[in-house]
Parts: sequence; structure tokens; C-alpha cells
Amino acid sequence: MIVKMNKYTLVLYHKAQAEFLERLQSLGVVDITTSGWEPNEHDREVLSGIDAHKSALESLSQLKKNPLYASGEPFASGEEAYEHYQRAAAHIESLTAQIAKTSKEAEELAMWGEFEPSTIERLEAEGIVLYFYSCYANEYAQGVKVWTENYTVEPIKEHNGTTYFVAVGRKGEPAPQIEAQVIKTPTINAEGKRAEVAQLESELAKWQAVMARCVASEELISQHSDGLKDDLQFSQVSHSGESEAEGKLIVLQGWAPEENSVEVDSFLDGEMDVLYLKERPTMEDDTPVKLRNGWFAKPFEFIGDFYAVPKYGTMDLTKYFAPFYMLFFGFCIGDAGYGATFFLIGLVMYLKKMKGMGLISQLVMWLGAASVLFGLCVGNVYGVSLRELGVPEWYNNALTTINDQLFYIALGCGIVQIIFALTLNVINTTIAYGFKYSFGTLGWLIILVDCLLAFVLPMVGVAGFSFSSPIFLGVLIVGAVLMLLLNNPNRNPLVNFGSGLWDTYNNLTGLLGDVLSYVRLFAISLSGGALAVVFNDLAGSLAPDTPGLRQLVMFLILAFGHGINIFMSAIGAFVHPMRLTFIEFYKNAGFEAATRIYTPFRKQKTN
Repeated sequence: MIVKMNKYTLVLYHKAQAEFLERLQSLGVVDITTSGWEPNEHDREVLSGIDAHKSALESLSQLKKNPLYASGEPFASGEEAYEHYQRAAAHIESLTAQIAKTSKEAEELAMWGEFEPSTIERLEAEGIVLYFYSCYANEYAQGVKVWTENYTVEPIKEHNGTTYFVAVGRKGEPAPQIEAQVIKTPTINAEGKRAEVAQLESELAKWQAVMARCVASEELISQHSDGLKDDLQFSQVSHSGESEAEGKLIVLQGWAPEENSVEVDSFLDGEMDVLYLKERPTMEDDTPVKLRNGWFAKPFEFIGDFYAVPKYGTMDLTKYFAPFYMLFFGFCIGDAGYGATFFLIGLVMYLKKMKGMGLISQLVMWLGAASVLFGLCVGNVYGVSLRELGVPEWYNNALTTINDQLFYIALGCGIVQIIFALTLNVINTTIAYGFKYSFGTLGWLIILVDCLLAFVLPMVGVAGFSFSSPIFLGVLIVGAVLMLLLNNPNRNPLVNFGSGLWDTYNNLTGLLGDVLSYVRLFAISLSGGALAVVFNDLAGSLAPDTPGLRQLVMFLILAFGHGINIFMSAIGAFVHPMRLTFIEFYKNAGFEAATRIYTPFRKQKTN
């Protein structure tokens, strides 16, 4: 359901604007239309700060899972905590990189043993120069025979197929001509580098302690972020509105739910420097939309949000597509065992009260329950057919009939949803614009239902209504007149006739494509069920005959196989019913998207 709104036009004295907006922001129920706002340098800094706070909070959310940051004393304020977080994050990143680099250098120096760098300097002062090399061990074995003819070569260490060695030369003479990797003469030994690593790790521990305090201050940082959002929203609203009377008056447009009218009116009546006009919005207004649905439809708003919210003054389709979405999801899954898995996952999420997952957990439970029911209707439980388990004869016969007609059931679901969507289109158009503007859709709906009944009723043994019966022809003529001649009350009937013929072509071709789109339900269900059977067969055929080991291998194969199949089936069952909802159902229901969502001018930061 779309919550009814009231439109407020506010006229206020320009010098009283700031104080009035502060009080209006504290009221927190009026959505102000913002226009003409361009962020200044301060606003851009605030926007950047909000993004940085968001990244910080995401990082802290991950860090609090690390026992290293489990204990820490919170800072006095969110601003202080955020500033320390920035410094700590930068130092931890830098120190971690330095420790990795220095540790690697220590490992490399360890190849030369625990020498004293001063010894190298002393030898060089006496005219003896040491040259450091490394190469593959086999290359060293071949080359050393030649190198020792001209130079003194001494191997130091062989590690992982690489030989590290030195050659002795004299100061002032050319370096030895040795084909090997030249290594820079070390100025520190491995022990010195390890001391550097220890010092860096000590410094890292100090900053990790600071980060632990930041983790403990996560809520304070979140509140500081909310404060920045409040400042930005205030700046946006204060720079909106129209200036009148040479800038002395400011005109703002606001929106508030009807249920808050008494509260808003009482507030505005108490403002001495403000005049206001209250009226109902029209279809031409860009009215913000707020949805309110009951316990069943509310979780399905998550699905609708992937597309758009409905335009104000039209119909909220959430509660109407929700049963179909459940049915289509269950159709795609087609397995009661998989459905029970989804239901249990949703139940665990709900009982654990995971942050921000309340409605999603309820949605998962609804979809899981629908999958269980549909899985029982087709007789599949984790790829095992219930018909093979000795079910009652009536149930077995029902399962056989349903599975044999599954393709046509998918098409039938499509026809039913399209007819229902067209019915909602007629109602929606009547509510928004008037009954006469729905004649074109009503005529097409009448023709469609008339032809469907003429096709179905004789098949089920109902006489008196067929494609040749007078009743059918009479209803067909009524629908044709509405669709061809009265599809637009603002146009000449002859113009409507030409437009109606074109619409007839589009409707016929569109209907065929729309109905065939529902075949995907059958295809996805069939593929998922086939894979489930394959994994069951693999578990039985690949498992060894050894007792105990056979059960273990079967369990691993079944867990892995069904896990993959559940994941892939869930993706298909989530996406394809959504496509049918947004393209086939929304299109035929005449869905119109809103450009604005109700966003009240309120403070997010709690004191």
C-alpha cells in the first residue's frame, strides 16, 4: 500500500530559515523537495568524509571478528575515534608492508651466515674486495671450475637449488667476470635485520592496540557519520527553495504522510515566521512514495526494490505479485528437501536476529515454504522421487498427473498471472485517471478471457460456450468495440480504430512472447531435478563397498553435489521469477515507477 501524503508549501522569512530548518529537522517527518543545490567546497568535504566513514565502518565490522582487536577502551567521541582510526589504519598498513619486506631481507641475508659488516669494511680498507653472487646449483657446479682459474671463489650456502657464493678481488681492479646474479654487498647481517623486524612488530602492536580501541568505538564512529549526513542534508535543504520578494522570502515545498498531519500542522501553526498551504497532491506532482504493507507482503518489498517503487497515486503491486513470486520460486526449485533447507536457513537468520536481515530472513522462509509445498506436489525430496517410496495410490496418481502436465502448468501460470495483471491495470487506470481511460485495456482483457473460456470450457465438458456460440461472439464484439473504438476518450473514434488495430497486433505478438516466457519455470525445475538425481546416482555408484567408508563417501558426494545444486537452483529461482515479475507482470499491470522515495528531513544522529 502507498501511504497517502499531504503537500505543504512553506513561505518563511529568509533570516529565520536556519533556525526554522533546525526545528523542522528535529520534527523529522517532512520530506523537503530539494532543487538547485550545488555542493560547495565544504559540502564536498562532508561527502568525502561520509564515504570515508562508510569504508571505516565496513573495515571495523570485519576487524571485530579478529580476536586481536577483541578488547579495547572506547574513545571519548566518534570524531576522536575516527581520527585515531585513520592514523592507525595507515600505520598498520605501512608497518605490515615494512615487516614483510624486512623479514624477506632477513631471510636473504641469512644465506650469508652471521658475519660482521665491519669485517667487510676492514678487508676493503686493506685492498681486498668481496663480490657476492648467486646462481642455480648446477650452473655453479659447471662454472666454478672455470672461475677458480682466475679468481678465489668460495661457496657460502646452498638453498632450494640455489648456491650463494663470494669471489675475492682487489681494490682498483675490474670486478670478476662471473656469469651469475650479482648481489649488492650487504651492509647488515640477518641478526640486525631481525632486530629491525622486532622493532617494527613492537610499533605495530602499539597501533593495533589503538585500532582495538577504534573497534570498541564503532558505534561512536557510526554516530559521527550520521552527524555528517545530518549536516549535508541540512546544507542541501537550506540551499533549496525559491527566493521571492527580492530575497526576503524563501518558498519551500514539503511532503508528509497524512497520518502525521496533526503533528505537522501543530508544529507549523506554532511558527510565527512561517506561512503554509496544505493540499492533496495531484498526478502531476513529483510526490515522494512511502510503502506500508502487512506481515505477508512486507518482506517482498525487497524484491520490488530491485526495480522501482510505484508512482504515487497508482497501485502498489507488492501484495499482488508476492503469491506468484512464491509459486514461481517453488516451481523453479521443485524439491521439498531443498525448500526445507531454505526454510531452515531463513529460520536461523531470523532467530539469530542478524542485523539488517530481518525481512530477508522472513522472505527466505516464505520462499522455502513455497518450495516445500511445490516439491511435495511434484514428489521430489533431495532428488528422490516419492513415487518410488510406496506412497498411497491416490497420491501416486496425483504425482504422475502433475509431472506429466508440468509444461502446461507453467504456461497456465503465465496465462493466469497475465490476466490478473490486466485486471489490476484496469483497476489502477480507473483509480488514477478514471474508468473511461481503461476501456482499451478492458476490451483486450474481455477478448482474452472470452477466448480462453471458449477454449477451456468445452475441454472440461461444459456445453453452451464455444468459439461458435452467440454468447462468445457477443462478448467478443463488446471487447472489440472497447479496444478498437474507445481506447482513448480524448481522440476521434476513427483515429482510435487505427491505433486499436496496431495495439491488437502488438498485444497478440506480445501475449505470445509473454506466455512463452513462463516456459523457463518448467526448464529450470527440470534441470535442477535432473542434477539432483545425477548426484544421487554418483553417490551410489562411486562409493566403495567397505562399510563405514561407503557411508562417509556417499555423504561427502551428496553434500558437495546437492550443495552446488542448491546454490545454482537458488540463483535461477531468484532471478527468473523476478524477470517474470518485472517484465511480464509489471508491463501488463501498467506499472509506473516513482522518481522519489519518501526521505524525511530528520536527524540521523542520536544524542
